[in-house]
Amino acid sequence: MAKAQVLSVHVLSEGWTFKQGDDSAEDAWMPVKKVPTNVHLDLMDNEKIPDPFLGFNELEAEWVADKTWTYKVELPKVPEAKEGIVHVLAFDGLDTFATVKLNGETILKSDNMFVPHRLDVTKKLSSDGVNSLEIDFASARLEAIKIKEKYPDHRWIGFNGDMSRLAVRKAQYHWGWDWGPILNTCGPWRKVRLETYQARSKDLRVDYKLDDSLKSVQGTISATVEGDSADSVSFDVYDGDQRVFRETAKISDGVAKVDFHVSSPKLWYPHGYGEQPLYTVTATVLANGTDVHQTSRRTGFRKGELIQEPDAIGKSFYFRVNGVDVFCGGSDWIPADSFTPRVTEEKYRKWLEMMVDGYQIMIRIWGGGIWEEDIFYELCDELGVLVWQDFMFGCGNYPAFPDILQSIKEECTANVTRLRHHPSIIIYAGNNEDYQVQESYGLTYDYEDKNPDNWLKTDFPARYIYEKLLPDVVAAESPHVPYHPGSPWGDGLKTSNPTVGDMHQWNVWHGTQEKYQIFDTLGGRFNSEFGMEAFPHIDTIKYYCTDPSQLYPQSHMLDFHNKADGHERRIATYLVENFRTKTDLESFIHLTQLSQAEALMFGYRGWRRQWGQNRHCGGALVWQLNDCWPVTSWSIVDYFQRKKPAYYAMRRVLAPIAVAVKRAHFDWSVVHARVPPTSDYEVWVASQRLEEVVATVELRYISVESGKEIKNKIVKKDIRLVPNGTTDVLAGTIDNRNEEPHVLAVRIWVDGEIVSRDVDWPQPLKYLDFMDRGLEVVPQGETITVKAQKPTKGLVFEERSGVLVHDSAIDVVPGDEQVIKVKGLGKQDEPLRWTYLGKE
Repeated sequence: MAKAQVLSVHVLSEGWTFKQGDDSAEDAWMPVKKVPTNVHLDLMDNEKIPDPFLGFNELEAEWVADKTWTYKVELPKVPEAKEGIVHVLAFDGLDTFATVKLNGETILKSDNMFVPHRLDVTKKLSSDGVNSLEIDFASARLEAIKIKEKYPDHRWIGFNGDMSRLAVRKAQYHWGWDWGPILNTCGPWRKVRLETYQARSKDLRVDYKLDDSLKSVQGTISATVEGDSADSVSFDVYDGDQRVFRETAKISDGVAKVDFHVSSPKLWYPHGYGEQPLYTVTATVLANGTDVHQTSRRTGFRKGELIQEPDAIGKSFYFRVNGVDVFCGGSDWIPADSFTPRVTEEKYRKWLEMMVDGYQIMIRIWGGGIWEEDIFYELCDELGVLVWQDFMFGCGNYPAFPDILQSIKEECTANVTRLRHHPSIIIYAGNNEDYQVQESYGLTYDYEDKNPDNWLKTDFPARYIYEKLLPDVVAAESPHVPYHPGSPWGDGLKTSNPTVGDMHQWNVWHGTQEKYQIFDTLGGRFNSEFGMEAFPHIDTIKYYCTDPSQLYPQSHMLDFHNKADGHERRIATYLVENFRTKTDLESFIHLTQLSQAEALMFGYRGWRRQWGQNRHCGGALVWQLNDCWPVTSWSIVDYFQRKKPAYYAMRRVLAPIAVAVKRAHFDWSVVHARVPPTSDYEVWVASQRLEEVVATVELRYISVESGKEIKNKIVKKDIRLVPNGTTDVLAGTIDNRNEEPHVLAVRIWVDGEIVSRDVDWPQPLKYLDFMDRGLEVVPQGETITVKAQKPTKGLVFEERSGVLVHDSAIDVVPGDEQVIKVKGLGKQDEPLRWTYLGKE
């Protein structure tokens, strides 16, 4: 037999053109900068539409979604197919209704954005080497309407966007959401390749288990091989450059498989709990001893468990990694752009490094977006960020007719297979809020009926997807990852049940609009969504606000860039309840951001305490980390990666050791602003450390008006902090009638260093006078020194490009000078701007 051919790959990124599908003019074809792409990016590049992110331009781009669009490219010349050589066109993602033609012949029709395709075109390529690839993209919006009309008996209901979206396997946020624009895209949104080979490994799978002692890992490595010329596969496992396993196996029925064993493996942990060592597993396909193709996966060995055990409250819901219980403070994630092909690796890295810097352990990939890019998961593996992965269903009653069930199975099998080697993926969840849709509209859900065929006959047929199809896919393709039917969901009980499963707590902001000061009392066993809106940075607003006359809080243009239902009333409610309102734009921005920071602080701080109380709360994920365009939303970091104050507030309460002080909440609004005679308070410490830590805690009582201590401070020394839990330090009572309004200021020292602070204020803040605080802010090289004569609330530093501030949105009290680390300030011509509550 002749020598086997090594795989060659042509990535088809250059040389594309596109046009509107019904335009037959000779000059209709326009250049495409690069593929992956989508039509909006290409229309902007060719100045056919204005940037939809600016002003009201979203409306100027609506027409794009209702047209067909055609992309074409000439294929590179490839060698003649001899002796088993094949040529394959590979499409990693076509968005969404795509008809692919090679030299005028239709070779593929696709209707699922998330399904990759591989087509053997060996016998379809022209013998003269001139081959044209053309892809027609139909309007997903119009196709969705046709499918919806085809099934009139289905109840097309849900939250957000046009309900015809439920008929299409496409990113649901493209139909618009309460934080995103209506920009319905199409195009080759992921890579297109022309591959030539005789044999290749199309899948590399690693199945393993750690023994109970965590001292040994064993399992199987398998490779699925295409091509008759290959006879065996050599498998290697590397720890860095050191090979720790090698074995070769014959190919049988297209599969080669070996058992493997690694002694004393280096275990993968989420950041803050251990290291993130990654092993490289390699499969080399051999034909007569010659290497013809090699593929590899970087993976980490870890034991991940979802602990759901009956307890005094109901049933626990938390994660355990390598025997260590992990409190999952973190964020929810939406796509980082309405046009995802332009999200770079650098941007992904910055997003995820911000999470790690903010002591966030988990990110939840929301079900109305996309199966994320490979680099996203690779960075999570590298940085130690746990991934909660939703399947791509969001806020709707999805249909389950046979064709779409088959498409869903292909989509989910392909993506779970693609992702299963990532140690960061700790859970799969079936959907986002679809069980809440079922509850809201009274759809049939008999949890005691365990016959999946019956579910398909009800008005909630999607139960079949979430409780039969998807768990079967996970069990077959990624059995080491737990599956959860939905988010929120808990044993078939109401999704708002706080005793079991996860919950989305939206009675702050949405719903009953509870006081954010009681956020911690509203949580459940795992709070996978909650949040508070805030305006983005002034520079972000000035970017999209193309009319300077619109730069005021209630302007039409600013409201257009806030898609949340009733946002005017909800923002106003939380501001008037808590602050002395201001109407100039920058002051208004600061107040909304301070409202968000306070709300999230109250939630995270209390829920983290509950973690230490018999694992009452297993985690909290804020809605949301990021934005897909410049907008006012619940994000804690805006589209341009400018942090809002809430980011820093979360960072402080999620720190490895965080001291906390809180006086009991008193609802002043229901008793006509009467102050209670007394208020109890508590001081505690949350520690993530897995070993006991000895600390000193100080509590001071400082007058808001004068800045003087109204009574002697309390110092507790040699406090032994409970590992991976919370330690109650002291409690007391405030005499509100005889003691002037004062803050409770706590600090904690470990090994002589202050590691955490907290300040509790009389509520509401609007009753306090914050004038004349005597605040000093002194930049000194790579630091900013801050001190105050009187308690100061919410000192926020400007978020400026090229400057990285270590802390912001801080409270400052007399006698506690704070030194803030800052990078890049020395290179700036102008001093960093800052403000605080009450500053003129």
